[in-house]
Amino acid sequence: MSGTREKLDHLRDLLELAEEPAGETGIAKRKAKGIPSARERVRMLLDKGSFVEMGALVRQPGSGGDGMYGDGVVTGRGTVEGRPVVVIAHDQTVHGGSVGEMFGRKVAAAMQFAQQNACPVVAINDSGGARIQDAVTSLAWYALMCRRQEDLSGFVPQVAIMFGKCAAGSVYGPVNMDVLVATKKSYMFVTGPEVIRGVTGEVVSADDLGGAAVQTANGTVHYVAEDEQGAFDWVREYLSYLPSSCLEQPPVVNPGLEPEPTAHDLELNTLIPDSDKVGYDMREVLLRIFDDGAFHELSPETAGNLLTGFARVDGRSVGVVANQPQVLGGALDSLASDKATHFIRLCDAFGLPVIFVVDTPGVLPGVAEERAGVIKRGGRFFRAVIEATVPIITIVTRKAYGGGYAVMGCKQLGADISLAWPTARIAVMGAESMVGVIGRRQLDNTAPEQRETVRQQMIDFYNATMATPWIAAERGYIDAVIEPAQTRLEIRRALRLLRDKQTHKANPRKHSLMPV
Repeated sequence: MSGTREKLDHLRDLLELAEEPAGETGIAKRKAKGIPSARERVRMLLDKGSFVEMGALVRQPGSGGDGMYGDGVVTGRGTVEGRPVVVIAHDQTVHGGSVGEMFGRKVAAAMQFAQQNACPVVAINDSGGARIQDAVTSLAWYALMCRRQEDLSGFVPQVAIMFGKCAAGSVYGPVNMDVLVATKKSYMFVTGPEVIRGVTGEVVSADDLGGAAVQTANGTVHYVAEDEQGAFDWVREYLSYLPSSCLEQPPVVNPGLEPEPTAHDLELNTLIPDSDKVGYDMREVLLRIFDDGAFHELSPETAGNLLTGFARVDGRSVGVVANQPQVLGGALDSLASDKATHFIRLCDAFGLPVIFVVDTPGVLPGVAEERAGVIKRGGRFFRAVIEATVPIITIVTRKAYGGGYAVMGCKQLGADISLAWPTARIAVMGAESMVGVIGRRQLDNTAPEQRETVRQQMIDFYNATMATPWIAAERGYIDAVIEPAQTRLEIRRALRLLRDKQTHKANPRKHSLMPV
């Protein structure tokens, strides 16, 4: 092979072989499953024509002619909406996408590139875990890849996408990224149904053990898409709300829209039901107080009593934490606490202001919640709010009772600006609960035929004199009571005021200790 022509022909042959390292067998395997190749998946995610592969000709040393190029993973860089992104995609046709030495080296190098160039990482996972035949080498590279992930955590956005069946070590990497997206036909578990049956004798299906629905309900997965393209589209939109790294600001999109109250704004004045017992959809509030009515929701199928997601104010990205009165009356439970803690820390890491929209009767009571660790998990929620250094704005639309008032961004916990609607009820507890606690003796001493009348009088008096926004406003616990129709513009003004907020902490400690 002495001439340039022969060398170029050889290069083309190698690249063609690397494009389909498992050959016709691998292609047939994919067709049987109805899935695209790893490189096709990468191109589905990135801007058209932007993918530049890194390490296409890597293969296991000492394997001779039998080693397959790529070693089970495709790595490279490209752009999403013109911004750089590093991509890692498992190739299921090569050793089941399992992790070997060169696989680990490629992934570590891609993560190092992301760190050096301060750009997000998207990992497309479809892997059986550690490569058994590589023994401890595979485990060592798993550990080293985890260290790389920790270096990137909070520095650049990290997104994991789950396709196929991911087991063992291939679930610990994704769960340590910022968000985890899956398709309805994906699975993730530490040990699969066959291993469980062999070790414990338990019989369980893959769906019941680690299907997307199960992992979403418990909060492990943050979004489930119908198909692979739906997952990629969601990730592209997610990245549009975030900066490329914590050193930057997110893109500004259409700032300065609608500087005066609109017809949509005015609808907020009549949105809250007159009866406290009647629910409403909090999403109807959110679509009226943020730019273009856009709300990119995170974990929509987890803890539906709390909404978390991204929106824009004056063209700039914000994080939103809002109670949902249609589910459990907006009460906070252990799973909602976990959801809020993760989301607030995500926003704080990348400099996104947090907007709380509050309508909650407080913490959900019950034996199941106590046994689920609602105290400890709620404590982490409190700590996440306290430790946040980004601007925090709170809007109380209706109920803000007890611990719910405190943890949902009250001024004393750390909100920079706290506002309330005239419909707000800010108190230790609701009127019905109050009667049960401090009005019981009076009701016991009331004639039976008059008890319901007296009880209603006590409720009305409490609601009129105590569960109101006026006491909180009089004592400075909220900054203002505002007309609901002014909410969008008030948030805009507040964020402009807080745009250069800086927090300096002189405490010499390494870190605080969260309740875990």
